[in-house]
Amino acid sequence: MLEKILKNSKKAILLGIGGGGDIVGTLPTANLLEINGTQCVLGGLSWERFTIDPDPGPRKLEESHNVREINDVVWKCNKDSTTRGGARFAEAGMAEVLGEETLLVDISYGPEKVFEGITDAAEKLGADLVVGIDVGGDVLGFGDEKGLMSPLADAIMTAALYRQSFQIPTVMGVFGFGSDGELSKEELERSFGIIARNNGIFGSWGISATTLELMEKAISLIPTEASRGPVEYAKGVFSTTSIRNGRRKVELDISSTVTFYVDPQVVYEKVSRPAQAVYGCKTIGEANTKLNEAGIRTELDVEMELYENLGKN
Repeated sequence: MLEKILKNSKKAILLGIGGGGDIVGTLPTANLLEINGTQCVLGGLSWERFTIDPDPGPRKLEESHNVREINDVVWKCNKDSTTRGGARFAEAGMAEVLGEETLLVDISYGPEKVFEGITDAAEKLGADLVVGIDVGGDVLGFGDEKGLMSPLADAIMTAALYRQSFQIPTVMGVFGFGSDGELSKEELERSFGIIARNNGIFGSWGISATTLELMEKAISLIPTEASRGPVEYAKGVFSTTSIRNGRRKVELDISSTVTFYVDPQVVYEKVSRPAQAVYGCKTIGEANTKLNEAGIRTELDVEMELYENLGKN
């Protein structure tokens, strides 16, 4: 399946779908696409970690500086693009690494709007393939996992890519098996097993020597813990560690250097209850409420609490 998709593709929009530094995890896939003759435009979400941008949630177009609008959901990002508070987007760091513009995607208005924005951007950029990469694998959570900490962005993007898959060829991928410390290996394997039994695994790809050099440069400019671990493992210097200020323990193996490609339709229909819950939501706030009602605490909940505590100090 993956070979057929690549053979028929001339240009891809390649997105890190979990926010923060997930764009770093797109680089092995960019290598795979490019050696198969597919041009890539890399991008990610306009949602930085709270330690980078203390304003809760993703940034909207009017809250961003030095970006070029494609539409109100997707914008072009250069090395000088920042939030209104001056925080540099991870995608700006990647623009510096690559020497070319990247993309920013705003998920503030829910899955349907994201789908419409990416579809419009694909038409304007001449792209015939959309690929969404999650770093760590929490995108494959059912929603009941105790370690799940950032389900909201993943849910909105999974629902959007599900819609996308009926419009143009669309692939999801997981890079850095377990590197975000959210889902255990057993939980990840449960999800992958279900996907495999439903013919939803498209293939896999590792890190080439050339890509590893590029990723090393990227992590020197882009703050990211989840993508850093697999790069260090590929260099033979990684040791078991904790990330997110010690809140999550991370243990990697060689599978963490591989990107596994899956069918977004199978992920949505058979695995991602969070994506199913937010499918019809029109705002990120509504999506957050839907997940809360399902007993799921989100990264937006955490950021809002941290922001409130900042105001009290």
